[in-house]
Amino acid sequence: MLLLHPVCRAVSAMALTASTLLPLGTPLPLALLQQQLTPVSGAVPDAAALADRPVLLLFLCTHCPFVRHIEAELGRLQRDYGARIALIGVNSNSERTHPQDGPAGMREQAAHQGWSFPYLQDREQEVARALQAACTPDPFLFDGRHRLVYRGQLDGSRPDNAVPVDGRDLRAALDAVLAGRQPELEQRPAIGCNIKWHPGREPAWYR
Repeated sequence: MLLLHPVCRAVSAMALTASTLLPLGTPLPLALLQQQLTPVSGAVPDAAALADRPVLLLFLCTHCPFVRHIEAELGRLQRDYGARIALIGVNSNSERTHPQDGPAGMREQAAHQGWSFPYLQDREQEVARALQAACTPDPFLFDGRHRLVYRGQLDGSRPDNAVPVDGRDLRAALDAVLAGRQPELEQRPAIGCNIKWHPGREPAWYR
């Protein structure tokens, strides 16, 4: 009998959620970020700090096997691109139903992984709603004009397959943006655990 690793058993038992593939060209809701994101690990970047810089928003959480699977790669992305882009982690999971996704768990995760990028809490889930975020992880890359140019998977790796975690899809999009080019328009959706919405406030794309 084949015995599965605990993470693989957890993945096989859960319902997987794909990203919604928000239309390319959607503007970064900068004012909403300033109003709704709560500092946890690092500060909310101000408008001046983001001016003319590509922005990578990553919807994350503390416990999802899909996020844990890519945590080290996020650190590598930070080291490889952090001086040229604004990388921001956002946790929109409901702290009411998943207290481990509160500030203490987020700070512990960021410290354990050595993340220096801002890791912020979307307590009212307004940023997730504005971008139709659906899963963790769910990356959104905006160019220097703050228009959406990539939303999709980091790479083809999953906790239950043997594909290496190298971030190749997202890295290709980052390299294109930094070179002044449009990323490939054919983009594969991210896959992961669904965002844990406040009970009774689930968006239409969740249902």
